[in-house]
Amino acid sequence: MTGTLILVRHGQSEWNLKNLFTGWRDPDLTELGIEEARATGKALKAAGIAPDLYYTSALRRAQHTLDLMLEEMEVLNVTITRNIALNERDYGDLAGLNKDDARAKWGEEQVHIWRRSFDVPPPGGESLKDTAARTLPYYEAEILPRLKQGKTVLIAAHGNSLRALVMAIEGLTPDEILAREIATGEPTLYRIGPDGKLVERVIL
Repeated sequence: MTGTLILVRHGQSEWNLKNLFTGWRDPDLTELGIEEARATGKALKAAGIAPDLYYTSALRRAQHTLDLMLEEMEVLNVTITRNIALNERDYGDLAGLNKDDARAKWGEEQVHIWRRSFDVPPPGGESLKDTAARTLPYYEAEILPRLKQGKTVLIAAHGNSLRALVMAIEGLTPDEILAREIATGEPTLYRIGPDGKLVERVIL
């Protein structure tokens, strides 16, 4: 008996559109983001997927994405678990800055290092390694046991918190996960065996 983990990155946010570092700041979805979330819900419904459990972060853009997906899936009266462990990477002093302005202030190379290195955090923020250090223990304690029992679990979260999960599930190196793009509104399904190991990866 295998469990199914569905990972969904939130739809486009207002700050994605404005090219701002977002992190733990809390903008909502754009009209495109709303459309992406609805399309994801429709795709899951068309695939006949009925999750048993629902998880999201403490941030509005991920919560709104999940709400819209559930609406399209015609799922009502379910318990949604929201936890800060699934929050996006904290960009610290970069949060709220336009990415071009950040490059002008600190230099293209330094900003690239902060964005694309595994273990170098921006000032006052988190690296991907730091993000994984809070996301993975939560996954292992709260979510993985349900998957081992054969449950279907849906997580709506963020590019970097999902990267941390994908890295662990697929056994990727830091370089491999940093090269992996997590598309908005594109559900990825992982079949997880009773031993907690990956059986199959499917992109809807």
